[in-house]
Amino acid sequence: MCGIFAYINHLVPRKRREVLEFIINGLKRMEYRGYDSAGLAVDSGVNQITIVKLPGKVKVLESAVMANEKLYDDFVYDVHVGIGHTRWATHGAPSAVNSHPHRSDVGNEFVVVHNGIITNYKYLKQYLTEHGFQFESETDTETIPKLIKHVYDRHPELSFRELVEQAIPQIEGAFALAIKSSHFPGECVATRRGSPLLVGIKSATHLTTDYIPVIYSADIKQSPPAQKKRNGLVNNSGTSLVNGDGDGRDSLTEFKPLNDRAEVEYFFASDASAIIEHTNRVLYLEDDDVAYVTCEGGLSIHRMKRTLDKNEELSREITTLRLELEQIMKGNFEYFMQKEIFEQPESVFNTMRGRVLFDEQKVVLGGVKDYVSEIKRCRRMLMIACGTSYHSAVATRQLLEELTEIPVIIELASDFLDRATPIFRDDVCFFISQSGETADTLNALRYCKKRGALILGITNTVGSSISRESICGVHINAGPEIGVASTKAYTSQFISLVMFGLVMSEDRTSLRERRLEIIEGLRRLPEQIQEVLNQDSRVLELAQEMYQQKSLLVMGRGYNFSTCLEGALKIKELTYMHSEGILAGELKHGPLALVDKGLPIVMVVTRDKVFTKCMNAVHEVKAREGRPIIIGHAGDKETQEYAYRYLPVPATVDCLQGILTVIPLQLLSFHIAVLRGCNVDCPRNLAKSVTVE
Repeated sequence: MCGIFAYINHLVPRKRREVLEFIINGLKRMEYRGYDSAGLAVDSGVNQITIVKLPGKVKVLESAVMANEKLYDDFVYDVHVGIGHTRWATHGAPSAVNSHPHRSDVGNEFVVVHNGIITNYKYLKQYLTEHGFQFESETDTETIPKLIKHVYDRHPELSFRELVEQAIPQIEGAFALAIKSSHFPGECVATRRGSPLLVGIKSATHLTTDYIPVIYSADIKQSPPAQKKRNGLVNNSGTSLVNGDGDGRDSLTEFKPLNDRAEVEYFFASDASAIIEHTNRVLYLEDDDVAYVTCEGGLSIHRMKRTLDKNEELSREITTLRLELEQIMKGNFEYFMQKEIFEQPESVFNTMRGRVLFDEQKVVLGGVKDYVSEIKRCRRMLMIACGTSYHSAVATRQLLEELTEIPVIIELASDFLDRATPIFRDDVCFFISQSGETADTLNALRYCKKRGALILGITNTVGSSISRESICGVHINAGPEIGVASTKAYTSQFISLVMFGLVMSEDRTSLRERRLEIIEGLRRLPEQIQEVLNQDSRVLELAQEMYQQKSLLVMGRGYNFSTCLEGALKIKELTYMHSEGILAGELKHGPLALVDKGLPIVMVVTRDKVFTKCMNAVHEVKAREGRPIIIGHAGDKETQEYAYRYLPVPATVDCLQGILTVIPLQLLSFHIAVLRGCNVDCPRNLAKSVTVE
């Protein structure tokens, strides 16, 4: 959820103000990940670290830093490590003391920024308190620097990396960490488990390789596994942190991706958007990797022990990002969400580009083509996701069942795990996530993978955990999405799943006419989305009439039910109004009691197989003095007669109609939020990438 950023310069002279600006700008790029507080830590003298952290947005931190003349100066460092953090609170309310970085002691000997959640922090805190440590915050993170210092006090001979490797096995939960120490100037250690972390490399000289080998710390002495040691904590390998039965040292030489004395800059970040302005050369860390930048400018990737997985990668590839800086800028728009809504003609085209071959009337998905025959033999398909991604599964389930004749089960990832759902080897499990790092979805993926199911990922982020751990999948190509409330990723996920259905039914002669109808609908979709966006002013007028309301119902059925769920979610996320997406067939079973002339009701009514049933619901609402705001087909005068307000959308094939009907609701939620003075891009209490359960 939080965003972490670290900058290391080696033999690249940088003024301290430049270092501070790099960190602050990196945090601004990741503010969608958390924005209730921010902080940073930089050197302020010989073996001295200064921490600045405040509640509020990154701009509050920026103002405080720029006002500090003793810190924001032209002092030049040839070698320096700076770390920063923007927070989404899990433990402890937003405050200066709860903000990151967190420190080991008043001397700031070890300083940590953390993305994730530590589930055993209470036990760690109790243990460390018994050993004389005093805690100043309510956070789980503070246990980490204190635990590292605890190891250091007993084993000062260990290297920085070895200290971290001794401490990390004690920590349970999800985390990405960047760690700085006054005892190890010019060095930085970063590690991850369950939370994203990547390394950017910038150098004036060419790298000696595009692959950094994984180094295993083979010389750690092993003692029998145990749950407790009388004199101290015990890590997962049974090595005591206190007794000294393993000093953690290894005899392997440090690997250097650059020549000796080469000028190099390193960037650690939760998201590529934070470093793309500096470099496009990155490597993605895997779970339990320990990345170590030494004071000589070397970078190495360590792991404490080998796994039993024969397919375990023995190196980490340095890849080239395709992300462009312009893609993460607002351009002519005032808000990122507004920009992303209006990018949808382009984003859906990019999702289809090179995949839907309109002239040949076929669809090619390179990420799944080798597994199509295996998928066709499966017992069932499970689509597992959270939030907006779950709604994309709801939107396409009916079509996938129609085109494949395979049962499709949709699951909320958190509930799926709570139930310990039975999974079989002949199941195909889809995991849908914009970020590719959603904790519940990722944990569900690993649960299914252990049980032998075929894993198919649908993500928007190359290099994400879900994309790497899936056996096959589809990258939705929606482009960067900065606004917390997902818009263009939803429509691109929708189309990706439709394309999958078309691939699965390619050899079905009986479905040829249906497939051609859908492909033609896809061809016209970008143009039709633009037609809907052209009605933005009409949606604004409706928002001006509704923004003072306290509640809103959104109703529909069939292919448009997902539109209701997604539209209601957007209204809740952005406007803080109560909103509920209702299946119109359930109106008589309770929700009808809410209907009166004062309650705004949005109804999605298009000319499809359930049109008559939807009109019955409209009549029932009108009979109770309800005033339905109808989203329907342009030119449908019959439906328009029953509407209090009418928002027309172009007609398309039924299974694609939900892409067009959801856009007025995206616009409506956006305009209501602006009129109510809400933070559109960063709604309260929410974060973009949900990396904790």
